Amino acid sequence: MANTAQSRKRARQNVKRRQLKASQRSMVRTYIKNVVKAIDQKDYAAATEAYKRAVPVIDRIADKGVIHKNKAARHKSRLNKAIKALAPQFQQAEQA
Repeated sequence: MANTAQSRKRARQNVKRRQLKASQRSMVRTYIKNVVKAIDQKDYAAATEAYKRAVPVIDRIADKGVIHKNKAARHKSRLNKAIKALAPQFQQAEQA
């Protein structure tokens, strides 16, 4: 248990920060899940739109230090790769 005034304040700050960061991590996961759902449904347009909404959120959370910048880059890269894999199927469907 915290004994000094400084350590008690630090404990209070840590609780607040942990709650805030947990909320922010949850928000990022939700945006990522929305992209993954669209990819799983093979909906190129919806996946592209969801990706465009997710990227700024992922970047913002990485800038704040909630997730590491390399983890943010990895998420964006893998999502983009999966969306690009859908593109040929989407183009074939348009032509047909």
